Amino acid sequence: MIFAIPFPDVSPDIFRLSIGGFDIAPKWYAAAYIVGILGGWLMARWAVARPGLWPNDTAPMTRTQVEDIMTWVVLAIVGGGRLGYCLFYQPAYYLAHPLEILAVWQGGMSFHGGMIATGVAVIVYAMRHAIPIRSILDLAALCTPLGLGLGRVANFINAELWGRPSTAPWAVIFPGDAAQACTNLGEFCARHPSQLYEAALEGVVLLIVLWAVAFAGGLKARGLICGLFLAGYGAARIFVEHFRQADAQYITPDNPLGHVIGWGDFGLSMGQVLSVPMVAVGLGAAWLSVSAWRRATERA
Repeated sequence: MIFAIPFPDVSPDIFRLSIGGFDIAPKWYAAAYIVGILGGWLMARWAVARPGLWPNDTAPMTRTQVEDIMTWVVLAIVGGGRLGYCLFYQPAYYLAHPLEILAVWQGGMSFHGGMIATGVAVIVYAMRHAIPIRSILDLAALCTPLGLGLGRVANFINAELWGRPSTAPWAVIFPGDAAQACTNLGEFCARHPSQLYEAALEGVVLLIVLWAVAFAGGLKARGLICGLFLAGYGAARIFVEHFRQADAQYITPDNPLGHVIGWGDFGLSMGQVLSVPMVAVGLGAAWLSVSAWRRATERA
């Protein structure tokens, strides 16, 4: 007998009310964005209030500046995430239907797109206000894993972005015709809860590692935390993609695993293709930051 876990009886809506013919139904996914952004804001305020963590015992920003930049960050997360999804995952469709790029309520967000847009927004803000760019990127990296983890939990609640078919005892029987389009369990199809794998690695583990390094003096080496974030997220995403179902547009009878680059039986999904440069850039940035910090320390 093969064991599997039935999908829990949880709704994508936090609650639903009907008032005057209007339905009010806040979503867990929206709540994840809101809590992640608010939590990141609180973390940033806490970090800049402790100058001893930063180079020369001087925080790169004031609390007022943290509040000012949040508007930039919110717009970058939403706009960049949506545009990244349209360009990375379905460019042909959205180039033919450009107005649907604005239809964010239909779903479709890309972390890589949001990350690029947020990085650009943060750098522009830093240049306008004479803030050390690498330090502000470190601060942004410290605050990001919380939102990532919550977003992946919301993906699980929404029963979306599930994993590949699995006979593991912790595999989940996700609802819906698309999720049930496999026969590994006969009557039911069970899949890896890859959303929870990502929540654990990209959220919990990455958050703990980055803050541990920060408390150990890592923020004094400008760019180290940002580099570790890029490498850590990229490595986690590359690993989890082995268990995650590829996007439907890439799956064909000849390419059941949805690889966008392949060499025989080996291949890379779109998520892995986008994450490999993150690992390389992140490791390079971390190495350069530590090297520069050591040289400065020796001269002092």
